Amino acid sequence: MDYDRLVTVIRKLALEAGDRIMEIYEADDFDVKVKSDDSPVTEADEAADAIISAGLRAAFPDVTLVTEEQAASHAERAETFLIVDPLDGTKEFINRRGDFTVNIAYVENGVPTRGVVYAPAKARMFFTQADGSAVEEDGPFHRDTPGNLRAIRVSEPDNAALMVVASKSHRDQATDDYIGKYAVKDMKSAGSSLKFCLIATGEADIYPRVGRTMEWDTAAGDAVLRGAGGRVVRFEDHQPLVYGKEGYANPFFIAYAPAVDLKEA
Repeated sequence: MDYDRLVTVIRKLALEAGDRIMEIYEADDFDVKVKSDDSPVTEADEAADAIISAGLRAAFPDVTLVTEEQAASHAERAETFLIVDPLDGTKEFINRRGDFTVNIAYVENGVPTRGVVYAPAKARMFFTQADGSAVEEDGPFHRDTPGNLRAIRVSEPDNAALMVVASKSHRDQATDDYIGKYAVKDMKSAGSSLKFCLIATGEADIYPRVGRTMEWDTAAGDAVLRGAGGRVVRFEDHQPLVYGKEGYANPFFIAYAPAVDLKEA
């Protein structure tokens, strides 16, 4: 893979999809449907998916593409593939809370090595460069030319005063029980894959997820976090989270800065 070209393409497609999402987000009303798994889907999800999938298939026709909004792609299996969530945080979008993202990732041998996470309503963009390192780009964003890029790095946390980030829409007692094992200075809530990015920038130290997620929810944020020196491990045994699993469902996991003293589940 030509990583320079890959990063250029996925960054541009994320911006194009984000522009279309915001057109719909800022409209007076938009259609919301319910999928077979009872999760919501909007016209913004579908419009963003059409932009991204067409762009990726044109640019990388020989690379397997898995995208949340195309159920037929969920039967695909490959060692190396592109994986997309065109609008992660649909509930945040519907409730106009702003914590939604465009996620595009490239997975190699079970590891998300390159990715982009774009939060158009918050004007924040995070991605991996060709060398795999993670950056945040300052807006305003131009599709063809990146603006000011800042290298991002995970924190050197104080285990006696940790910053925890947890899901805004999927918080439960099991999550709170696990967080209770740590000495917490402060806690923040965030939607979508922004939680990974807050750890990548050092704004948070740990994100435990005790609940259902799919690989397209996490791959891009995982790539950014890895590029910033972070880790994502399975909740039950602290082994690395791997991608390309049958059905693309994730186990429970923990995303964190490596200096965090992880507690057992």
